[in-house]
This record gives sequence, C-alpha cells and structure tokens, in this order.
Amino acid sequence: MDRKFKILCGAISLAIITVIAINLNIGFSDLNFRDFFTDTANSQIAGLRINRVVAVVLAGLAIPTSGFLLQEYFQNPLAGPSVLGITSVASLSVAFYLFFSQYIILPEILQDSFISVSAIGGSLVLMLLLLAFSRRFSDRSSIIIFGFLVSALAGAVISVLQFYAESQSLKNYVLWSFGANNQASGRQLWILGIIVLGGLFAAFKSIKPLLGSALGRAYAQSLGVDLNRLKLLIIISSSVLAASVTAFLGPILFVGIVVPHFCRLIYNPAKLWHQWILNLLLGTFIMLFFSVISELTLFPLNVITSVFGVPVILAMMLKSRKANF
Repeated sequence: MDRKFKILCGAISLAIITVIAINLNIGFSDLNFRDFFTDTANSQIAGLRINRVVAVVLAGLAIPTSGFLLQEYFQNPLAGPSVLGITSVASLSVAFYLFFSQYIILPEILQDSFISVSAIGGSLVLMLLLLAFSRRFSDRSSIIIFGFLVSALAGAVISVLQFYAESQSLKNYVLWSFGANNQASGRQLWILGIIVLGGLFAAFKSIKPLLGSALGRAYAQSLGVDLNRLKLLIIISSSVLAASVTAFLGPILFVGIVVPHFCRLIYNPAKLWHQWILNLLLGTFIMLFFSVISELTLFPLNVITSVFGVPVILAMMLKSRKANF
C-alpha cells in the first residue's frame, strides 16, 4: 500500500469523522455531550440522531460497493444498481408489500424484516434474468438498455398500484420513497446492518477473482477462476447490498454510479482492493455529507442524490462520446 493511498484514506477518514460530528449536532434541538451517553431529557433525540448516522453510514458502504462490483463485472462505467433496474425492482417489491400488507398477517418479529426480504428477493430475480439475457447480447451496452426498460416497466406497475391504493398505503409509500434516513428504528438498523455485513463479505470474496475476470474469460480460467461462482457472488452481493438499503431507506439513486467513477478520478490503482476501500470511504463521506444537506434544507435524501447524480452521469456520457469520436 503506497504512501499516496495511505494519505488519501487518512484524509477521507478525518473528513468522515468531521461530518459525523456535524450530523450529530444538526437539528432543531441543541444537544450536548451528555445527551448521547447519559439518560437526560434529550436522550431520545440523541438516539434518533445516532440511528440517522448509522443508517447513512450503512448506505454509504453498501450502495457504492454494489455499483463498483457491477461496473467491474460488466466493464461499463454506467452500470449501477439504479441504472440496471435493481433499485426499481426493489422499489416495486416494497410497493407490493406496503400496498397489500393490510391483507397479510405476519408475526411481529417478521414485520421489520419482511420488507427487506421482499426487496432482496425481487432484486435477485432481476439479476438472474439480467445475467441470463446477457449471454444473448453481443454488445454490453445492451445490458444498460435492458436495465432502463426494466426500470420503466417497474415504474409503470408502481403507478398503477398507486392509482388503486388506499390513502394510508399511498402515504406510507410516498414517505418511504422520499429516502428518509431518520425513520429507521433501532431494530431495523440491526437487521440492515447484518444484511449489509453479509453483502460486504460476499463482495470481499469476489474481489480477487474479479481481477482475473477483467483480463478475459480464457485468461481467468487459466488462473483457476471459477466464473460461475464469481457470477453468483456478484449477483448475491450487489443485489443484497442495493436492495437492503432501498428497503429500509428508500431509493438512494445514482450514488452507486457516481462514487466508483469519482474514486477512479481521484486514484486509480491496479489493485481492486485499493479501489474498493476507496469506494467504502468516499461513499460513506458523500452519504454523510448529503445527510447534512438534507437536514439543513429539509429536502428528501433521494432528491439530493438525484440532483447531484444526474449532471455527473450526463457529463460522463458526453465525455465517453467525445472520446469515441
């Protein structure tokens, strides 16, 4: 690990600590140090702010990792959980659950986790279909088009569900779709944390064979890379990470595309381990920074990520088009 990379990681880590402190001290009520560690009148508010920070950190770890894996696997800088339709299908699964939950009787212990299970299940089905159809596509850009079509179809079905939904179910879905990072309970964060850790472990296991896969199918097989196992790891990790965050925090759009691209602009080492670590750190910082903006402006988190992400993706597309010419 060279000196430049260590300095860069150290600087981003200090920035993360600073933004965490800002997040904990921003809000309608002024808190002091004791409120976070002792039982005071403002302890409940302090607990909510801690939950908010934990939720944002988990999203900052999960979404960029999902985008990083997909971009490296498909060798396309525009691949990501939102563009490939993972986020849309997860949103559709959550919509089915929220709109029809009044007809489903579940034990209390499953009520917080079933929304995540439905989102992850829908995303896994999509990724399996995507990889199955990818064998028929001669051009990898066709996969991106396939993802856009899936997103459009999922959006149409969600619109139909909203049209016929009851007022309370519709309200619940709209509030969820805003990407509110301050509504996840402590129990939901435990579930989200366990799922994200599982997804990160699957991502960790896929980094080394992913480097061999990037050098070509024949070369990867000569190195002993099990391409079928790698495909399975990519499906599981990217879908679980993106869908779990979408289930509990709403659709956090474009972060999975933009953060890996920024990491390559800042520092682009040959080792994917370094690139992944940089994605984890920078993704956490950006999500915490967006959380500060959300609290100051009272804008929903997914609106802020979209306002930030759309111009960056357009710039990436124009730069790629200019390079081709």
